[in-house]
Amino acid sequence: MRAQKYSWDEMPEETLNDTLSRKMVVGEKEMLCWLKLKPGCVVPMHSHEHEQISHVLQGRLRFFIDDETVEIGPGETLLIPPHVPHSVEVVGDETAIDYDIFSPIREDWVDGTDDYLRDG
Repeated sequence: MRAQKYSWDEMPEETLNDTLSRKMVVGEKEMLCWLKLKPGCVVPMHSHEHEQISHVLQGRLRFFIDDETVEIGPGETLLIPPHVPHSVEVVGDETAIDYDIFSPIREDWVDGTDDYLRDG
């Protein structure tokens, strides 16, 4: 297998709803997602079968995890264990941008059945 170089500016951006869009790089064992969350964006409560790593590049995100609230900003990273229910919202009036790393890959993100992100 050859190494591949990507530039986020060259990647296609998928609009999921009025406040959320993403770009994805999918590998054999993991995937990297660039998420743009506009003010007012709320991702409803959900959980994953795998670990999620979220790293904020811009803005602030507030995660609701079980009975806990965790807020992270630029340069901060949050690790969410498998099967832990969580939701997230943008804090303030600045667009938030973060990277989410998933291993193994999110099949529902790849095949488009992730209705909870599409206001479904």
